[in-house]
Amino acid sequence: MMAVLVVDHVFNPWQAIQDYQASFLSSGQCGATSVFVGNMRDFNAGDTVTAMWLEHYPGMTEKQISQIIEQAKQKWQILDMLIMHRVGRVTPNETLVLVAAWASHRGDAIDAVHFAIEAFKTSGTVLEKRAVNRRDGAVGCY
Repeated sequence: MMAVLVVDHVFNPWQAIQDYQASFLSSGQCGATSVFVGNMRDFNAGDTVTAMWLEHYPGMTEKQISQIIEQAKQKWQILDMLIMHRVGRVTPNETLVLVAAWASHRGDAIDAVHFAIEAFKTSGTVLEKRAVNRRDGAVGCY
């Protein structure tokens, strides 16, 4: 199946994995599941961050993520992959990204997840703006 979801609401990554597995994966075919969950932290470069806005290019973002999944499928023997990314206003501790891969063996699942998150972070299809309280006392969006 391989799925790409860009969402503008809070989501529970563990529930998303459970729901996806129940709906799309045949029981017994996967020997390994590897997961990366990225959350928003409340600091950046020594400054306090109170919120973040994630903007994306609809259509382009999904296409870029799909290409990353295709590259992972060519490099590793994965059975399935799910990538969810949050857009819009996000506050600390909320989930930003979920990357999950299923494979017969752990090495393929782990390597595919590592590849996917690194490739996506350098793709530039999601832009970040942070609400920051800087160490020098300035407050603003950067």
